[in-house]
Amino acid sequence: MLTGETRLSETGLDAVALKPAECDVGRAATLAVDVITIDYEGAEHLPDAEVLATLTETKEVRLTTPVRADGFDPLGDDSRYDELPEGIKQVLVAGHSAYLTDAERKRPIAPRLSAALAAAPDSWVGTEGIERIALATGGTQFDLLSRTTRRDTRALRAAGYDGELAVYAPTVLTDDEDAILDAVGAYASRRRPVARALPDGAATDSSATGRARKVLLAASRDYALVGTPRGVREQIDALRAVGVDTVVGYPARGIDEFLR
Repeated sequence: MLTGETRLSETGLDAVALKPAECDVGRAATLAVDVITIDYEGAEHLPDAEVLATLTETKEVRLTTPVRADGFDPLGDDSRYDELPEGIKQVLVAGHSAYLTDAERKRPIAPRLSAALAAAPDSWVGTEGIERIALATGGTQFDLLSRTTRRDTRALRAAGYDGELAVYAPTVLTDDEDAILDAVGAYASRRRPVARALPDGAATDSSATGRARKVLLAASRDYALVGTPRGVREQIDALRAVGVDTVVGYPARGIDEFLR
């Protein structure tokens, strides 16, 4: 069996994404990668500045910042930037509506991304829901893995795009089908093509059967990285072969899986 560090390093992941509502992000200091991204799950879940500062001593730390949210709005209230320790980099996003007020959701995205990139030109730009706007910024594109990622990346490279491309994927380091479905079945089921293919009312976890189970298992491999560490590496190698620069894995079964 692989040791704790080898298990993660064997995958070839370039970075690990963590959700501060789920784990102590300070534990990322012992992960066998150089880059950590921290998702935004509401202001109440922002890690303490001291924790972030400690992480920056050994890792490149990228904090997801929703450019429409008060505190991170480069055209309005940007007071939270003053609370971030030196060395923190950003992943600029429009912001999930669940974490925004009605007023914040109505704020134009494009001018805020432009202003935020002008202030921090080494930021990544999250593309979910704003693909064209994100591409127009010229910043590193940070996209969700999907069944079209390799095709789309080939097309971008063939068209002459030479910017940086990063891909985010929930990751499960096992080939056990029940474990995969329990970890990412619900996530995959929310992707539009999968939702259309699923029978009405179908279970999306390990209790799924029949057609639903078949659809979900296929979708889990389209929208997540799943399998043994060596199998995940093969999937990552395939992404790099078409032009993806950075692959970021989210430990869908919890950070402990990446520490074992």
